[in-house]
Amino acid sequence: MNFCFPAVGRGLLRMTSALSVLMVLGAAANAQSTPFTRSLAEAVAQDQGIAEFYREHGYETVWTTAKDTTRRQALLTALAQASAQGLPARRYDAAALISAAQRSVTEGDRGRLEAAFSKAFVQYATDLNSGALTPRKVAGGILREIIRPKSQDLLRGLTSTDRPFSYLRGLAPKAPQYARLVKEKLRIEAETNTEAKIAATKVEPGDTGTAVVALRDRLIQLGYIDRSASAEYDSQIRSAVQRFQLDQRIVPDGIAGASTITALNETSAARLQSVTVALERMRWMANTPLGARHIWVNQPTFVADIVDNGRVTFETRVVIGKNVPDQESPEFSDQMEYMVVNPSWGVPRSITVKEYLPLLQRNPNAVGHLQVVDGRGRVVSRGAVNFAAYTASSFPFALRQPPSDGNALGKVKFMFPNPYNIYLHDTPAKALFQNEVRAYSHGCIRLGDPFDFAYALLAKQTSDPQAEFKQHLDSDRESSISLQDPVPVHLVYYTAWPTQKGAIGYRPDIYGRDAALFRALTDAGVVLGGVQG
Repeated sequence: MNFCFPAVGRGLLRMTSALSVLMVLGAAANAQSTPFTRSLAEAVAQDQGIAEFYREHGYETVWTTAKDTTRRQALLTALAQASAQGLPARRYDAAALISAAQRSVTEGDRGRLEAAFSKAFVQYATDLNSGALTPRKVAGGILREIIRPKSQDLLRGLTSTDRPFSYLRGLAPKAPQYARLVKEKLRIEAETNTEAKIAATKVEPGDTGTAVVALRDRLIQLGYIDRSASAEYDSQIRSAVQRFQLDQRIVPDGIAGASTITALNETSAARLQSVTVALERMRWMANTPLGARHIWVNQPTFVADIVDNGRVTFETRVVIGKNVPDQESPEFSDQMEYMVVNPSWGVPRSITVKEYLPLLQRNPNAVGHLQVVDGRGRVVSRGAVNFAAYTASSFPFALRQPPSDGNALGKVKFMFPNPYNIYLHDTPAKALFQNEVRAYSHGCIRLGDPFDFAYALLAKQTSDPQAEFKQHLDSDRESSISLQDPVPVHLVYYTAWPTQKGAIGYRPDIYGRDAALFRALTDAGVVLGGVQG
């Protein structure tokens, strides 16, 4: 028999002869009790999904007879290309499959080989479809719940198609950004390890000399400007700098200041790591419906978008949580159900006992803008409370700030009820939105344009969203407006992300989560190609 194998190593060609012997023995594979079925059943017994599939299909072969050739080739090709998508290729161990085939002689051997192929397939397919890692094991702030495919469903899908190559490719995330990130990964890996570095701290229009040459050369390397011999910071270089700044979410002033130069000097190795972890994050979300209309808050870019049918229809700056333990904004998805106008602020317990209780113990009249509230929600006179008698664990009261111009939540908050007590809201601290790095909150997301955000949400359910909102606002009382169609909210963390024009924007890893994720991927067996350093 002649068998065709993908060019993924000389061992695959040697595997042909071993499998040829097994094909001859394979005629009786479907008998109810044969060495093949017994060894296969034993080998898959610990994986309930795989075992269920083979029982359902009478132990019909998937990989190890002549009729399985195309399917086998498709899997081996996919395993050979796993590293291109930032997956841990050694986890699937194609070399071990080849070695097992070479050693296989008996029907029992073939049953074990059949099981090994199915296990490798299920592991690869699961990793490609929903990620190689478990988010919560990577970093505390990654609270994303992922939906894993069932082993039996993966095998059913594969065996029900006559296009296994397409089936395997189709397991990857469908979002166009995923393919764009894979392309960027391959592009970076193909680069030579020579990068123009800009030594200056600031370069601006009108400058000349070596710093301008270095800036020009770096922009050429990154594809923002065509080759030239100019040593002057002219209009062409300024326009290229502005395009770069827009992609990186830096104020597009056309001046290469500190943040712009830092971004320009980012190494290919660092960018490759950002892209690789972005691919894993996309796999985690592959089975989470984004929603035709959804809210997308990418924390490293400090921006919240309303997206309708794949197009950004509203955008606003945000402030996210501080880069300190217990105050980082988390990553998860939920459904926004309503907004609260003129909200009161129930101070979170952690802030109450860590920040305010010590102040009240020194001075009972401290933080006078806050009410002391008992367990039944009644306001308690401060004079009736001996704050010094309590510890952080025994303090029986809560603190609340009633609606006001100075309320910490501003004039509106947007609710997607979740166990983490995270929401989007207005803020009286408007000046913070002028900063490029905006990590100041206790974890919730502050919106730069909360009223316009509210209007955009309400426009789907009322002809005059501003009037409806203003009616609630002018009452000066706390009230809520339900969203007739709840809107999915995705709090995400992508330091590498495709822009609307197709470039890749890169942002600093403000919480260090990408670094932790990359370490975990490396520990799992991910190996990057190309430039490293």
